[in-house]
Amino acid sequence: MPMSPGRSSRIPQLLDRHEKDLLTAWMERQLQSVAARRDLLDDKELREQSRQFLRLVREAATTSDDIHGAEWAAVRDLLGSISVSRARQGFTPSETATFVFSLKEPVFALLRQQLGSDAGAVAEETWNATVLLDRLGLYTTEIYQRGREEVISRQQQDMMELSTPVVQLWEGILGLPLIGTLDSARTQVVMENLLQRIVDTGARIAIIDITGVPTVDTLVAQHLLKTVAAARLMGADCIISGIRPQIAQTVVHLGLDLTTVITKSTLADAFAVALQRVGLAVVRSAPTRT
Repeated sequence: MPMSPGRSSRIPQLLDRHEKDLLTAWMERQLQSVAARRDLLDDKELREQSRQFLRLVREAATTSDDIHGAEWAAVRDLLGSISVSRARQGFTPSETATFVFSLKEPVFALLRQQLGSDAGAVAEETWNATVLLDRLGLYTTEIYQRGREEVISRQQQDMMELSTPVVQLWEGILGLPLIGTLDSARTQVVMENLLQRIVDTGARIAIIDITGVPTVDTLVAQHLLKTVAAARLMGADCIISGIRPQIAQTVVHLGLDLTTVITKSTLADAFAVALQRVGLAVVRSAPTRT
């Protein structure tokens, strides 16, 4: 049967009368479990989180058993904060969920102690507590998963930005070495980084080196042309280097139009062209001796 704290359940009253003892027993259980990651969470912080949780659950359970209702908003907020924080700290899903599930044993022991003479009441309240804590534990797991997804998404974004560095090769000349697959999401990052560096440096030439791009198909070519077009709107011309024989054959076979862009087989050739475009040249000089 579902829990009905506001009408018949004795759990809120038991939490109110024995909160201190329950907190002590729960802390002992947590410190013995896998959730006790003292390298990531100290005992003082864990105790404060536990104390707040018991207080908020007692207040909410007095009037409602719907953990998604307004009465449980403070409990959800606390669990959300704990779950996201632990996801970022490196706790596993089971370690995070154990924060709630480890409360079962102390609660069951308290129910047996206080209602031991009434087997029916013990069974009923044990079921009520099980349903409640299971719901809260599952909610914790759901929020944890969202937090992990946010962390992973942010890490992927950081890695994507790190994998598309825009470097200044010379005054007025930027270099953008690309490594790996060039998809729509990465193209957006490439374009944003390149355009920002053009604004910051006032560069007139940008060399996009695709030596590290494994294949060039229609989609990749379109992404490159979009980046070139955006750079031109900012006043910078682009040179694409790293056109290997296989890529050249693929471009011709697919009928892709890269004739509007200067292309070179190596980064060195592209850099030489860029120097010419800005009125500079590299000349040999006699080696110096130290």
